[in-house]
Amino acid sequence: MANLFPLSSDGQDPANLRDINEPLIDHSEGQLFLNEAFKIIIEEVLCKGTDVQQKVCEWKGPEDLALLLDLELRAEGEPQQRLLQRVKDVAKYSIKTSHPRFFNQLFAGVDYHALAGRFLSEALNTNLFTYEVAPVFVLMETEVLRSLRQLVGWTEGDGIFCPGGSTSNMFAMNLARYRLFPEVKSQGLWAVPRLTIFTSAESHYSVKKGAAFLGIGTDNIIVVKVDEGGRISPEDLDEKIKLTKSQGAVPLLVSCTSGTTVRGAFDPLDRIADVCEKHNVWMHVDAAWGGSVLFSEQHRHLMKGDTTNLLKKCHSANATYLFQQDKFYDVNLDVGDKTVQCSRKVDCLKLWLMWKAVGSIGLAERVDKAFNLVRYLVEQMKKREGFHLLWEPEFLNVCFWFIPPSMRGKEGNADYQDRLANVAPVIKERMIKQGTMMVGYQPLGDKVNFFRMIVLSTLVSKEDMDFSLDEIERLGNDL
Repeated sequence: MANLFPLSSDGQDPANLRDINEPLIDHSEGQLFLNEAFKIIIEEVLCKGTDVQQKVCEWKGPEDLALLLDLELRAEGEPQQRLLQRVKDVAKYSIKTSHPRFFNQLFAGVDYHALAGRFLSEALNTNLFTYEVAPVFVLMETEVLRSLRQLVGWTEGDGIFCPGGSTSNMFAMNLARYRLFPEVKSQGLWAVPRLTIFTSAESHYSVKKGAAFLGIGTDNIIVVKVDEGGRISPEDLDEKIKLTKSQGAVPLLVSCTSGTTVRGAFDPLDRIADVCEKHNVWMHVDAAWGGSVLFSEQHRHLMKGDTTNLLKKCHSANATYLFQQDKFYDVNLDVGDKTVQCSRKVDCLKLWLMWKAVGSIGLAERVDKAFNLVRYLVEQMKKREGFHLLWEPEFLNVCFWFIPPSMRGKEGNADYQDRLANVAPVIKERMIKQGTMMVGYQPLGDKVNFFRMIVLSTLVSKEDMDFSLDEIERLGNDL
């Protein structure tokens, strides 16, 4: 039999270059590196990255960027100064999402208390599955979830922090299926009939992905009509549920959206709830984008609308090496079996520390300010020739076309739509390569490419709104 653990003649492992009593990490050297790295992060990301005089991005093509970053991993390590330069390079060539002129995605800006929470949770490096390894965060998450439920108006309930909205939507489908057919957990798809999920064409694509992942099937996603504002039609929903039942399928879930990804539309939750109650169908609300309106007395109307331990019943596997039932504390505090994950990052600390810092009033102010800036942007847009608003925004998504001077008044030309479809991509390329701002674009239905500007960051001002319109004109007037 081969010797799996070869030793040298003096009994030492030849590959062992250090005495096993010596630590492999030098704490003083590591902490010095961390201090220097933090200085770079503060300067490059939090100072330059939030300065309107600096670029939103230092754009490089993939080949050039790979060469600049020297990404290859080698057998030998590098000295600290070289590593610090790498930290600086990563910061320099990354997109500055905290920049006041980053309007590209449904995230932007920086909150220093939340950022401190992320630094702290990474330093503590724990997992949120049992009270014994994460006592502070189990209690903290419970309190944050309780406070969030209060915003909705619930005095009781259950919940868990998920890695993102896509996972949350998938959990909702799984819970709805388990509620109707608990045997699916042990018997699998053999135990269930054909199930259908109802949602709008403007809901997040994770609904379709979740149906595929859970074995429900994308063909069983029933698309419900929307009104002119992109909101689900309760009347069409009612008709489609009736049709599905007549075909022998089981209506499983209606997936509503509060703040759709493109338009920012809010489905009429109260009227949809009536339809769901009528047909005894699970109603899920994806509020990953629009849920923040609940903090605002002025805007919470957009989302007008029991404790069953269902999360744990549906997802638990009862791993005895983690969830022993004879522990010396209340084992209900071991929340890890509520999720399909094992290791779970601490996400609650960011929100808890930010909420503690500014309070519910401060969070409401942020929501209200963003709405006010959207109103200002739309007012200014309507004063300028060449900007065509597709819809009056319901939330923080402003969707519009920019019509270059050469195309104005030529809407009837045969090639007009093709030419219009090219405008946003060209302007987007120019703004990224010059690093002046970032704003997204996409088509939707029969609408060719249009800009979708997200006004979200707490750092944004009216001057940034004016700049964005000026810059789009500057970059697109010659098209």
